[in-house]
Amino acid sequence: MARHLQAPARPEKVKKTAPRDPVASGERDALVNRAASHNYFLLEKFEAGVALRGTEVKSVRGGRANLKDAYGLVKDGELWLINAHIGPYEHGNIFNHEPLRTRKLLVHKNELHKLIGKTQNKGLTLIPTRLYFRNGRVKVEMALAKGKQLWDKRETERRKTADAEARDAIGRSRKT
Repeated sequence: MARHLQAPARPEKVKKTAPRDPVASGERDALVNRAASHNYFLLEKFEAGVALRGTEVKSVRGGRANLKDAYGLVKDGELWLINAHIGPYEHGNIFNHEPLRTRKLLVHKNELHKLIGKTQNKGLTLIPTRLYFRNGRVKVEMALAKGKQLWDKRETERRKTADAEARDAIGRSRKT
């Protein structure tokens, strides 16, 4: 009697049940500085890498960062991010990072020379507007900004209110 051996059945491919974190995959911003557009006229935007430690990256993924009082500074031919608060990693150990440390921004040399020339102008500063992931790396969007006066803020608020009322009126007219 001959035995017929059957090949073992191959298991079907199992799909991942848990979707990937949208912040980590770059589909959603990790952090947006909403106060920047309220307090400044944002003139020109550019992207820069951020030199972070491992626990800082984990804290950014967890949403424990704040750019509200942060600004950029060109010093000794390098670009720095100052006052950006990245909270301590909750599962960290004694090697956890300092929340308000100065972080280096990574930009190309020609971009840095442009920024040096533009920030020398009176009243212009570098403000971080958002923090996000691109290809697993933390990036910051910096904007060349000019400060708003109180009357500028009021004008912006009036314009937003008028636009919202116009959109509502158009929406009501479409429904009838």
